[in-house]
Amino acid sequence: MFIKSKVFAAAAAVTLVAGAGAAGAFTLGTAGAATPACGDNCLDLFSNTFGNYAQPGFLLDTLRQGDKVGQPNILFRTSNADPAEDFTIAFEGLVSDFNAAGLVSKALDLHYGGGCEDYDPSTATCVTFYPDDDAVEIEYSPLGVDTGLCMGTATTAVNGTKVSLQPCGATAKTTWILDDADGFGFPPPTSTPTSTSTSTATATATATATATATATASPSPSPTVSQSLGVTSAIVPAAVDEVYVPLINGSGTNFSQPAVLTYPQNSYPTDMPRPQLDTKTLEIDSNHVVNSSQEWGFDQGIAP
Repeated sequence: MFIKSKVFAAAAAVTLVAGAGAAGAFTLGTAGAATPACGDNCLDLFSNTFGNYAQPGFLLDTLRQGDKVGQPNILFRTSNADPAEDFTIAFEGLVSDFNAAGLVSKALDLHYGGGCEDYDPSTATCVTFYPDDDAVEIEYSPLGVDTGLCMGTATTAVNGTKVSLQPCGATAKTTWILDDADGFGFPPPTSTPTSTSTSTATATATATATATATATASPSPSPTVSQSLGVTSAIVPAAVDEVYVPLINGSGTNFSQPAVLTYPQNSYPTDMPRPQLDTKTLEIDSNHVVNSSQEWGFDQGIAP
């Protein structure tokens, strides 16, 4: 856990213990770009524009290996000898945990932390909840050594805000929300077939019970959580699932059009000077397909 705040640590500890049995189905990936010194503890972020889980191509990198506040984050060619590509993506909790610790706004918590989406005034109950999404920090850890610096923004994320190393755990600017709702590659949910011989009375009772449960139940965590009992593990999908998600910066204030991590348009990682990552408004076409420059995958381990 990379949030250094004792306030957050206390709040998160309760959630992690309580949520240990509610883990999602994903496991860690199988390949990555970490150096041998960082090994399986390091994970790597790559863009769907330039690669995939089999061949990530270019990965999250710190320009010139600088470990100072404001150092630009870029993409650079996969290497197992480049400590600038050593990052740790840590499970830190749900958006609601961050809200409880005072690290994200109540407005953001409403939209991404399980707030009420559809309220029925006639029954004074919430009919539909927003999901309680996962939230992470991505810490620069060259050769496996934590720096206390995380990928983030120096100011509130809007269109064109540059992404660079910032102090971990200080503000929502280093918080990234995994936008599962707009991601793709998730395995379909399993379901149990319902017998066609179910009586009308049984069907009515089931519908009533479901409606009651929906109105009173709390939202479930989003499906990318990977959690082991007693251990804080990374939020990373299995490579076989080839999951890609937009990453919403926690400092944003526009929730209908959130600012997400983006690779600059018309740029390529080998361009000079190196294009710096930034945030842009989430771009979704009429088929609900997100711009590939805003879809990110996760990988793990030492590059071949």
